Amino acid sequence: MSLILETRNVNKYFEYPVHFHVLKDISVQLNEGEFVSIMGKSGCGKSTLLYILSTMDTDYTGELFIDGTRLTGLPAKHLAKVRNESIGFVFQFHYLLPEFTVLRNVMLPALKLGKKSKAEIKKDAYEKLEMLGIEKQATKKASMLSGGQKQRVSIARALINNPKIIMGDEPTGNLDSKNSNNVFNIFRQLSLEQNLSLLVVTHDMDFAKKTDRIIEMEDGFILSEMPVL
Repeated sequence: MSLILETRNVNKYFEYPVHFHVLKDISVQLNEGEFVSIMGKSGCGKSTLLYILSTMDTDYTGELFIDGTRLTGLPAKHLAKVRNESIGFVFQFHYLLPEFTVLRNVMLPALKLGKKSKAEIKKDAYEKLEMLGIEKQATKKASMLSGGQKQRVSIARALINNPKIIMGDEPTGNLDSKNSNNVFNIFRQLSLEQNLSLLVVTHDMDFAKKTDRIIEMEDGFILSEMPVL
C-alpha cells in the first residue's frame, strides 16, 4: 500500500485577534485507497488541518507531501494545478451554481483544467452522473434538486478530473440519515473499486465508525489514530 499524502510536524498559528497555536506538531499519513475520518470537538483544528492538507492554506510550518512530492513552499500557481488535478472536494454545503445545469456544474473543474475538449468533458461528466445514479437530472438546473441529489452532484464534480484524493468537510452535515448512508456508500465504493483515498472531517460517529481509520483531534493535537475494527 503506497503513501499518497503525508505531513511532518505541521504547526499553524493564528495572529488575530490574538496569537493562538491552532495545530501542534501534526504528522499524519494517508495511504492509497484508504478511507480515513477526522473527528474532534468544534475548534480543535480539524477544518484548519484539512485546508492545509488540500494546499489551500500555505501559512504553516512543517512539511506537506502529496504522492511523494514536497509541496511546502511551492508557488500558488503550482499548488492550484496540484489541487485541480489531484484533489476533489466535497463540502457540507454543495456550492453548486444554481443557474447552471447539473451537467455544467460537474463539467466546470475540467473546463478550468483545460486538458480535454468540451465534448470529452461532457461525456466524462455524464458518466460520473451515471455512476452516481443521477444522470436523469443532467439537464435540470441545480436549484431544482433535493439536498441528497445536490450532494451526489457535488461528488460527481469532485471526481471529474480523476483525482487521487477526495477531501470532505462535513459532507453529510446537512443530510438526513438515509442520504448520509448513501454518501458513505458512494465513498466506500470509490475507495474499493477505484482505489481512491478519502479524508473526511465529520462529527458523525456512525459515519466515522464505518471508515478504515479515525484520527481524533483535541486542542490542536492528534489525540489518537485508531483503525476501525
